[in-house]
Amino acid sequence: MHDLPRTLEILDRTPATLRTLLSGLSDPWTRADYGDGTWSAYQVVGHLIIGEREDWMPRLRTILKHGEGQPFAPFPHDATSPDQTTPLADMLDEFQSLRAANTRELRTLSLTPADLERSGTHPAFGRVTAAQLLGTWAVHDLHHIRQACLAMAWQYRDEVGPWRAYLNTLHR
Repeated sequence: MHDLPRTLEILDRTPATLRTLLSGLSDPWTRADYGDGTWSAYQVVGHLIIGEREDWMPRLRTILKHGEGQPFAPFPHDATSPDQTTPLADMLDEFQSLRAANTRELRTLSLTPADLERSGTHPAFGRVTAAQLLGTWAVHDLHHIRQACLAMAWQYRDEVGPWRAYLNTLHR
């Protein structure tokens, strides 16, 4: 059975984790990626903002209101920030505000075990449950925190010299 308080432990901490990791760093740390098809820490924050607006809570609301009768609206999984000029500090503020509103709403829903087993229709996966959606939200956060760290570590891939052999973060 899904443990919503445990999920909220991650969801509540992600904005502060990213703020601590990224605030005040220079652009070379936050704007560089780690190769073709990868994202920078800046892009990760932009993606998380889009998810707060368009993915997690809208999809949960769809499950609770329509069940499998209305498929989720498609989500642009490769979407990052459409405006690359917004200061990262402003984006971190926006992410924190959006996440606080979403977790507040999630708590007010007082989801029951039966609610967590309710299902909706994902455009690619078909039937998914509310519990799966919420579990994915937490893991999605952890995935993107890792991705931001990978992008930053990659900037020093040559500076570590022979220690690179021991740093699996730098194996690509």
